Amino acid sequence: MNWFVEEISRLIAQLRRWQTWLVIGLISVFVGLAFFVGSFAFRTDGLLLFLHRTAGACRELTNGIIIFMFCGMIFFMFTALLTLGEFQRYFQFKQRAAHYQASRALYWGIGWGCAAVGIAVAALVFFTRYCR
Repeated sequence: MNWFVEEISRLIAQLRRWQTWLVIGLISVFVGLAFFVGSFAFRTDGLLLFLHRTAGACRELTNGIIIFMFCGMIFFMFTALLTLGEFQRYFQFKQRAAHYQASRALYWGIGWGCAAVGIAVAALVFFTRYCR
């Protein structure tokens, strides 16, 4: 039973760190953006429209647009993971007092994060203009 108390105390100690809350916030932002893009994407699904399970009034997507959106989704996932990885590298370099490498990892993390948000926002803008 002692191990359980130790694990809970480690969890509480981890939740007191600002780095933990930054990563939780980043994951929440990426999940929120993916949810909104996914909800718009389901409005354009032909089968759901045929079964009257969705209330969207969207034009039918062509094969090129579907492939483009699928690739965009893959790139969004990759850039989101790269963002989290770069921030992990930043925290490790900061802990080891490697300031140059830490600043480079922070710049790359911010860049990949902006790319991920840009991809998701572009998909949201596309779907809002594509659907009535």
